[in-house]
Amino acid sequence: MTTPELSPPSLTRHGALACWQAFLPKVREYSARRNYVETGHGNVSRLSAALRHRLITEDEVIRDSLVHFGFAAAEKWLQEVCWRRYWKGWLEVRSQVWTNWRQRVRELRATLPQEVLEKADAAAAGDSGVACMDVIARELIETGYLHNHARMWWASFWIHAEGLPWELGADFFFRHLLDADPASNTLSWRWVAGLQTPGKTYLVRLSNLEKYAHAGLLRDRRGSDRVADGAVTPSLQPDHADTSKRPLPEFPTSLPALAGRTGLWLHADDLAPEIGPLAEFAPAAVAAFTSERTYREDYRLGENRIRALHTVLADGIARAAAHYRCPATLTDADDTPVSIGAWSRSQQLTEVVAFAPTVGPVRDIVPRLSSHLAEHGIRLTLIRCTSDAHAFRLASGGFFPFWEKMSRHLRSGPAV
Repeated sequence: MTTPELSPPSLTRHGALACWQAFLPKVREYSARRNYVETGHGNVSRLSAALRHRLITEDEVIRDSLVHFGFAAAEKWLQEVCWRRYWKGWLEVRSQVWTNWRQRVRELRATLPQEVLEKADAAAAGDSGVACMDVIARELIETGYLHNHARMWWASFWIHAEGLPWELGADFFFRHLLDADPASNTLSWRWVAGLQTPGKTYLVRLSNLEKYAHAGLLRDRRGSDRVADGAVTPSLQPDHADTSKRPLPEFPTSLPALAGRTGLWLHADDLAPEIGPLAEFAPAAVAAFTSERTYREDYRLGENRIRALHTVLADGIARAAAHYRCPATLTDADDTPVSIGAWSRSQQLTEVVAFAPTVGPVRDIVPRLSSHLAEHGIRLTLIRCTSDAHAFRLASGGFFPFWEKMSRHLRSGPAV
């Protein structure tokens, strides 16, 4: 393994809370140390997979940080935590950017010349000939994790040094990162490519690696001249996406009056129902669904990523069963909307409640799921947490206007 000191990320709520409490004392030093890519990655929390699936929530992390350090001492850390919500909010009003990216991945795989696809596959396999970049690619495949600085280096290498389409690089990350978030991943790659902030590219420089990377990353210097300072120039790629804003989808932030027999559909976008707006819900049954067919055929996910999805969903279902004291099942589904419908009918439900998924694979199935349930007289009710609704309303423009408003909110106290 590339980094033998690297332990697996926490993929249960219990483990994530323990990981967070261990990292919390480092929040004060986070700003000074966060860019250093060390073996073991002790300078960062490595909570990204847990936060992505809401095993632990941004609200919990923000609240603890404010209580222990106050806003000023924790500002850089809080800003990084809030980037996740900013990206999600930005994509909520531009879901077509996600849809276009998925279409482009399929188109490029079908139409690019064979030699370009082979070059892309070699780079993704850690066989580009630039040793430091190949170490990063192999670490991603083997561990499902990369430090954010390493993600930027490698994405820049792929786009600007190798001249490969950003969409396929983003797909490589999405297939292997255990924290793969539709918004953060897609929009961060667009930013490196100079599309998210038009004309502002991120260019990898060897001197930056020499300053911030652990010694092992640069032990083998083969091919380093290809990322030497000044050797990498912008490879401007066309933007195929429509980035115009649409209305923000609105969802209730608390449970409306429910009648009849109700169930909870638990999905991978939010796996802490016991502490959010559904904490007092009393479902008759709870269910979550994996989909090996979707994972392998539609998204071509790596084995580590698939195992992680099974793990986080199993943890969520176990906690939901204990919290709600009702039957809770985890089922593999060839067709998730059809399987949710079958479960709903078997439980004689009149309504299915779920957290509102953000733009991405889970949200993509909602229209068909809602129609399928309605055909059987079953209503689908989606709930959004108040803090998400607040952040998303602030996130339609650039990050710094968002942060100016969000920071005023956070300075008011530990409640979020």
